[in-house]
Amino acid sequence: MKKSIIIIFLFIATTVSAQTDTVSNWTKEGKISVNANQNYFSNWSAGGESSYGVIGKLTFKADYKKDKNSWTNWLDMALGYSVIGDDDSKKTEDKIEYITSYTRDLSKNIKFSIVGSFKSQFAKGYDYSNDTTIYTSKFLAPAYIDLGPGIQYKPNDHVLVNYSPATARLIVVNDQGLADKGAFGLEPAKTDTNGIVIDPAKKTKGMFGSKLIFVLNYDIAKNVNIASKLELFSDYLDTPQNIDVDWQVLLGMKVNKWLNVDISTQMLYDDQVMITDKDGNTGPRIQFKQLMMVGLSYNF
Repeated sequence: MKKSIIIIFLFIATTVSAQTDTVSNWTKEGKISVNANQNYFSNWSAGGESSYGVIGKLTFKADYKKDKNSWTNWLDMALGYSVIGDDDSKKTEDKIEYITSYTRDLSKNIKFSIVGSFKSQFAKGYDYSNDTTIYTSKFLAPAYIDLGPGIQYKPNDHVLVNYSPATARLIVVNDQGLADKGAFGLEPAKTDTNGIVIDPAKKTKGMFGSKLIFVLNYDIAKNVNIASKLELFSDYLDTPQNIDVDWQVLLGMKVNKWLNVDISTQMLYDDQVMITDKDGNTGPRIQFKQLMMVGLSYNF
């Protein structure tokens, strides 16, 4: 099933890359990459286990510009698994992120904006350090949907700042079991003294607050690019002093037309997402992920 998802993902990416732009006022660009890693040991006295992994990625951007009006669409998808020894495959990357924004020029560098975003994942996720038979997430569990008007400041092609003081956020947990547990900030189900659910939890939660987006995209050297996106969100309705953080950084190095090396990091913090550490303590935690990928890429 997991291999089928990767094959379908790569087929969709290839299909998208084959399309050409025939409509005026549109500019489109994208990148497909397949990154792999592999280790093999046979009668190795120092010890070690063979392993392999693969990650497929697709980024696509489509911009429309006419007079003072602009419409920008950005899609970022990734899915990857690794296998160590004779163990079952484990998910190493899973991401669906779509951002769309309408802007109208107010001055040279300042624009009125309406920004929407959607975030989720493709496949089920597990806590591999504990019980790997019970999933902790899946497609649309969770999903985050944001929409809000604001002001955008873009002094040059490398920097963009967008502030939306009235952003509506919808958290979706499209799985009754996860929702009943109160996953991802939802109100848990009501249970009796035996732990039996008597009033199931709602699968959605609405929020209303302010959102700041800071984007940096800069070529620090020939064929070396750094891209960073920082998102900060404060919920006016519930502990507004606690700021949700999503900070992503990608360092991309292009060796030649086809070969690329990417180093990416992501840091998340949400005080309503409870995480249990190795000592059994449960509470909000800083989440951090780092990937280094070497593979083939195609820009279109």
